[in-house]
Amino acid sequence: MTVPAILHPFAAPAREATGYLEIVRGEGCVLEDAAGRRYLDGTAALWFCAAGHGRREIAEAVSSQMRELDAFHTFGSFTNAPQQRLAALLAELAPIPDARVLFTNSGSEAIDSALKLARAGHRANGEAGRTVFLSRVGGYHGVMLGGTSISGLPANRAQFGPLLAECVQVERSSLDAMREAVAYHGGDRIAAIVTEPVQGAGGVFPPPDGYLQGLRDLCDECGALLVFDEVITGFGRLGSWFASHHYGVTPDLLTFAKAVTSGYLPLGGVVVGPRVRGWLESEEGYLLAHGGTYAGHPACCAAAIANLGILSAERLPERAATAGARLRAGLDPLLGSRGVADVRGEGLMQAIGLEPEVPAGSVVAALLARGVIGRLIPSVNAVAFSPPLVISEAEIVEILEALDGALTEVAATAPGGSGRIG
Repeated sequence: MTVPAILHPFAAPAREATGYLEIVRGEGCVLEDAAGRRYLDGTAALWFCAAGHGRREIAEAVSSQMRELDAFHTFGSFTNAPQQRLAALLAELAPIPDARVLFTNSGSEAIDSALKLARAGHRANGEAGRTVFLSRVGGYHGVMLGGTSISGLPANRAQFGPLLAECVQVERSSLDAMREAVAYHGGDRIAAIVTEPVQGAGGVFPPPDGYLQGLRDLCDECGALLVFDEVITGFGRLGSWFASHHYGVTPDLLTFAKAVTSGYLPLGGVVVGPRVRGWLESEEGYLLAHGGTYAGHPACCAAAIANLGILSAERLPERAATAGARLRAGLDPLLGSRGVADVRGEGLMQAIGLEPEVPAGSVVAALLARGVIGRLIPSVNAVAFSPPLVISEAEIVEILEALDGALTEVAATAPGGSGRIG
């Protein structure tokens, strides 16, 4: 057996080198593999390709920047014009007034940075005992040590032995459970409550009505910080620039990545609100001992500026709201037939939950055979759809028709073989 030189993420290391699908080009919502076969990207890759594939404006912005300045670090007193411009754009777009931006290379780095900023901020404020993080069962917060420690997905934690202490996962939808956790651990020990506004990799679960505002109120009562992980929900996916706008709740820290560049180059960051800023800026000699070599990379920032220009000029957040409603209207009638137990989501972030007799992995494989890429969420036996925000009406219909055929095929081979389950 021959394995590839690449050790693929979230894949079986023993998988043979011939078992991979090589994507070679993309345009809009359409991808092509090395054999020339066409696929509709129903997932925006890993939730990130908001502006669609093949946007020459972004490629040209990156090329132009690299001809002018390829890269230089931004530690200490060094900076660059694209970083400054992007930070100003993000501060204007973000839902936190009077904020600053810390850049990272990914969403995983962003969430670990937010955890460190939360602890550092409390310590600078004279509350070094605030070290406990509360998060939700089903939450996904990247793959670094801190994000894995607050993750609510057991499969992502089990292989790595002891993780960070004082990280507690709470039932995903219960404010009472979160209040009980705060009381149990002591309100004066909680550094932050961390949550995805809409859980993504955990199964596409929107928050119950009033839940996010309840977290905001709870943090205000006990003195903890509220951290929104908007790595997936940021930059238009729910129909607003951020989920914080969508739900009308303002966090203290907000992490972003993915759609900030539509994935054209790696970039993430943390929007740092005035409360944490005040703590860190209170002493002129205070040095924040944190940051990455490539933070604020000029080419990555140039990609983000071009991407945000496209999202704004083409009103893609607004289009996501309309397209998401159309996708949902096509998914809702599936409820109760061919193994579909649940339909849920918000904007262009939708999922179907399946009965145990209908394996989501088989549905995703049947979709792929029909030329549509869907997202398998094995932990809750679900299939998610989060296409680029540029998706057309015809492409939504294509997803729905392929899903209809895939469900029929898989349900027909389920126990009973009736083609209709539930």
